[in-house]
Amino acid sequence: MIERGGPLGLIAGPCVIESEEHALFLAREIRSIAGDYIFKASFDKANRSSVDSYRGPGLKEGLRILGDVRKQVGVPVLTDIHEVSQVDAAADVVDILQIPAFLCRQTDLLIAAGRTGKTVNIKKGQFVSPTDFRHAAEKVASTGNQKIILTERGSSFGYNNLVVDMRGLAIMRDFGYPVVFDATHSVQLPGAAGAASGGQPQFIETLARAAVGAGVDGVFVEVHEEPARAKSDGANALRLDRLAEFLRRLRAIHAVVSDFVAG
Repeated sequence: MIERGGPLGLIAGPCVIESEEHALFLAREIRSIAGDYIFKASFDKANRSSVDSYRGPGLKEGLRILGDVRKQVGVPVLTDIHEVSQVDAAADVVDILQIPAFLCRQTDLLIAAGRTGKTVNIKKGQFVSPTDFRHAAEKVASTGNQKIILTERGSSFGYNNLVVDMRGLAIMRDFGYPVVFDATHSVQLPGAAGAASGGQPQFIETLARAAVGAGVDGVFVEVHEEPARAKSDGANALRLDRLAEFLRRLRAIHAVVSDFVAG
């Protein structure tokens, strides 16, 4: 898992489950490159730009596939939940429940996730300031569950653009929970492709290096072997064949700055 003051954590995988074969392939490939990490994939992308966009295999089939990944590859698994009705079923299968950015103020969802006792990764909404994000963590913590991760994914900056304020990473870390930087969604251009989001993947590592230098505890990257063919968020995904060097450089930075960042 991801801890304050520990090794640089990694959350990685495809945006959405495309098939069982593909999920297992990527999970194994990423493990061979990264070693210990957390596999991420969504069983449903309920916030796609267009009603015609691929959403995923759904709750039942998606959780079955994620369970197979967890069992066969031997890695912790993270997935999104969108409704309170999904929480218990997901908690029975995965290690980390993720609250999508658009839902980070949904009190009932946060409390239901907290009550499972599972680790809860809350993604900061594009519309929420780092300071106000404290309230999302407090809703989960009100259940007695302190296993919380906070993830930055950029803030709305005009139309079809996001910006990352590196000060926010320090503000969020002062809340006492591990902080993760989502390097791929932070280069997303929401809605820029009309019926889908665009992206600027050439800046993934630039922002990730800055975030690791600022002292984050982990990095989140959506990875695909052929981003142009990905069924969701390919425009801002990291190519699988670039992951090894990406991680090598980030881990080198983390080794230097970790001595200067208080646990």
